[in-house]
Amino acid sequence: MNAHPLQRASRTGLDWPRALALLAREREAYTQRNPASAALAAQASEHLLFGVPLHWMNDWGTPFALHVCQASGAQVTDVDGHRLVDFCLGDTGAMFGHAPAPVAAALVKQATRGYTTMLATADAAAVGGLLAERFDLPFWQFAMSATDANRYTVRWIRAATGRQKLLVFNGCYHGTIEDVFVDLVNGQPTQRDSLLGQVHDLTQHTVVVEFNDLAGLEAALKQGDVACVLAEPVMTNIGMVLPKPGYWAAAQALIRQHGALLVMDETHTISTGPGGYARAHGIQADALVLGKPVGGGVPCAVYGMSADLAARAVKAKQDAPPGHSGIGTTLTGNMLAMAAMRATLAEVMTPAAYAHMLSLAERLAGGLRGLIARHGLPWCVTQVGARTEFQFCPAPPRSGGEAEGVLDPELEHLIHLGLLNRGVMITPFHNMMLVCPQTTTNDVAQLIGALDEVLGLITLA
Repeated sequence: MNAHPLQRASRTGLDWPRALALLAREREAYTQRNPASAALAAQASEHLLFGVPLHWMNDWGTPFALHVCQASGAQVTDVDGHRLVDFCLGDTGAMFGHAPAPVAAALVKQATRGYTTMLATADAAAVGGLLAERFDLPFWQFAMSATDANRYTVRWIRAATGRQKLLVFNGCYHGTIEDVFVDLVNGQPTQRDSLLGQVHDLTQHTVVVEFNDLAGLEAALKQGDVACVLAEPVMTNIGMVLPKPGYWAAAQALIRQHGALLVMDETHTISTGPGGYARAHGIQADALVLGKPVGGGVPCAVYGMSADLAARAVKAKQDAPPGHSGIGTTLTGNMLAMAAMRATLAEVMTPAAYAHMLSLAERLAGGLRGLIARHGLPWCVTQVGARTEFQFCPAPPRSGGEAEGVLDPELEHLIHLGLLNRGVMITPFHNMMLVCPQTTTNDVAQLIGALDEVLGLITLA
C-alpha cells in the first residue's frame, strides 16, 4: 500500500506510536527470555544460510529464531523451557496435533522394518482405499510435498489434455510449483518479482484471474487453451477469501463448458471436515491434492484423480516414448510415509476429532469477534472449519487482491511477538490459527486473554 503508515486502514483505532514502543519492549522481552535460543541462533549462523534450516523460519518477526526441543499435542516446548500453546501447528503440517500417538506407534513399528525400497507395500494399498472412500476419487498417487503433488497433477493433466495453460487465482499459493507465481498487477498478469532464479516467462503458460470473478474466469476459459484450473476452494495463504454463494457451482459449469479440468488443493481446507471443503460443499473436482497434514506431520502428500482423468493419464504415459516422465522421486511412496498416512487416515483424521476441532474453532471465532468489538477495531473474523483468522478489514475480502491490500506485516509481527511472549503461538504470516484434537478450552481462553492484553496496549484510549 502507498498510504502513510499512520493512515493505513489496518491501523484505524490504534495508537501507532504506542504500538511501536510496545514492539521495542516486546523484542527486548523476547531477547531476555530466550538466551538458549539466542545461543543456538548464533551457532547456526556459522553454517546455515540465513541462520536457519529454511529461510522462512525467520518470518516470525522475532529478534532471532526461536528454537524448539519438543512438540506434543497442542504444545511446543522451546529450548529455554517455555511451553507454548500452539495455534500454528506447523502451518497445517500438524493440524491433528504434534506427534499423534497412532502415527508415532506406526513409525516406531516401521522403523525396524525399513524406510524406503522404491517398492509397493500393503500400507500403500490400504492408503489408496482409505483415500478413495474419503474423497470419492478412485485413483491416487503419492508425492513428498503438496508442491510436488500439484506439479505432478498439472503435468499429468497437460499430457492428458494436450493443452498447456494453467489458470490460477490472484494471490494464490500452491507450494513452490513455479507456474503459480503470477499475479495481477494493475489488471495485468505479472510474474511475481520475489521469485528467485526464474529463467523463463511464466505468463506464457499461466493465466491469472481474481477469485470470485466469474466474468474474468469465463473470459480466460473462452480462449480454449486452459488445461486446468488449480485452486483452493477457499483461498488461505493471502488471508482467507471465501467463495461467494453459488460461485463454485457456476465456476464448475464454466470449466466443464470450455473443456478444462478442475484441481482442488485441499492442503489447508481439509480443516473443513473429514472429506475436505470440496466434498462438504458439493464441488466435483477432476483431481485433488492434499499435502502436509495427511501423514500427521511426516513429509508426504497425495493426489487423486477421477476415473476419466486417470484413464487419459495412463494413455498419455503409454503413448509417450520410454524415459523419465518428470513425475515422482525415489522417496515417493516410501515405507515410513505410507505407514504414517495409513495411521493418520484410519485413526487420527476421525469424525470425533473433527467434532472437537470444529466446536472449539467456533468458540475461538466467537471469542475473537467479541474481543475485536470490545476494542472498537474495524476487523473481521473468518472461519473455515478448524481454521480461523482475523483480518484488518470490516468485512471478509472477496478476492486475493483485496486480501493483499489489508495485509500489514509490521502490525502482524507486533501482535505475533506479543502473543509469543505470553505463551501463545499463531502462524507467522497474516493471523491464522488452527485448533487440533488436543487443543482445550483453556488454550483458547489463554489465546483470547493474551490478545486482549496486547490490543489493550496499542488501541486508542
